Amino acid sequence: MKSFEVNFDGLVGPTHNYGGLSFGNVASQSNSQQASSPKEAALQGLEKMKALMDMGFVQGVLAPQERPDVAALRSLGFSGTDAQVIERAAKDAMPLLVASCSASSMWVANAATVSPSADTADGRVHFTAANLNCKFHRSIEHPTTSRVLGAMFADQQHFAHHAALPAVAQFGDEGAANHTRFCRDYGEAGVEFFVYGRSAFDSRYPAPQKYPARQTHEASQAVARLHGLSEEGVVFAQQNPSVIDQGVFHNDVIAVGNGELLFHHEDAFLNTESMLDELRRKLAARGAKFESISVPRDQVTVDDAVRSYMFNSQLLSRADGSMLLIVPEECRANPRVWSYLQGLTSAGGPIREVKVFDLKQSMQNGGGPACLRLRVALNETELAAVNPGVIMSAPLYDTLTGWVNKHYRDALRESDLADPQLLLECRTALDELTQILKLGSVYPFQIN
Repeated sequence: MKSFEVNFDGLVGPTHNYGGLSFGNVASQSNSQQASSPKEAALQGLEKMKALMDMGFVQGVLAPQERPDVAALRSLGFSGTDAQVIERAAKDAMPLLVASCSASSMWVANAATVSPSADTADGRVHFTAANLNCKFHRSIEHPTTSRVLGAMFADQQHFAHHAALPAVAQFGDEGAANHTRFCRDYGEAGVEFFVYGRSAFDSRYPAPQKYPARQTHEASQAVARLHGLSEEGVVFAQQNPSVIDQGVFHNDVIAVGNGELLFHHEDAFLNTESMLDELRRKLAARGAKFESISVPRDQVTVDDAVRSYMFNSQLLSRADGSMLLIVPEECRANPRVWSYLQGLTSAGGPIREVKVFDLKQSMQNGGGPACLRLRVALNETELAAVNPGVIMSAPLYDTLTGWVNKHYRDALRESDLADPQLLLECRTALDELTQILKLGSVYPFQIN
């Protein structure tokens, strides 16, 4: 039976703005308070989805969240009508209003961790929504994320859904941004690679000093247990604390993996050689030939990697066995990064081609190609059980671009977030979107 790695890209929401909310994310903080363009952001994301579909990859779409999150503001003591809640938050606590308006759910690499059926004890595809409790504006996402994923992958014969881990610092979970999977074939048993920034309970593990380590070892272990993964099918690795302090807030800012290949910076991990040996050994037991490409710091610095998002890329397998690397335009603008990538593709290794996409609106807020997609490995039977409304096609692309042009603003500034009309615009758009994607009622305003 044929198997696929399907990329479900996050559709950028109507309140996309540069709030500078993510401490530790250099791009997010450095572009704070600039005017954004929600329409341009959504169209840039859709263009990438369409391009990958046209290249023959199975591509899906994951819906954004309702924003501003009035319920979150009510839980913090603001009362009255929805318009009054927004007005009072804007007057008394603008940072909370900005957080409640964040369109950060566009980065669906943080939506959940996904384990394919070939790896799990019960032979189903498992999803655990990420609690994202390190940042308030992201910690409010997982209830809607769970409903949306449940509407997309509804068949309980094939799919299992787990609630987010406890929303405490000891179980900080950032989803697939700190998780990848290696395998010979997507339909065969593989090795799942969990990367964490710190241990919550063991002080012997080093930790960053400047920026927070968002993923804990304990959270990664809990997800592996929930998904029924075997000891032979997992490897846990720690991020290098020094690169977290340089702006590598998730592992997917410094490494990317696919198939039998890990592409990473020399300074990405602690105990790199022993970790690579464990991956090599466990994959060999599954008939896979693991390979790693380590990018030397004297050719590409950590700062280069953070500013270009060279590793926050999509590594895709082609039918001929070669790999394609999808990178943002910022890689071409960085001479050292671009020189390295040109040498990489001409060296005869597994990565044979680099394609560049303009994702400036997302990049300025700290998210590149890898942030925008959630990878789900599915066999033919499982793919047929996915809600067909979320699988990209030429007609769906046309419908969604028309939907964006109809509902999204050309520009959005912080002062615009206080406009109660923005909430009405968002709800109108999302109500129509649930019909387009055949999701049913997944948003609070549709349920309450």
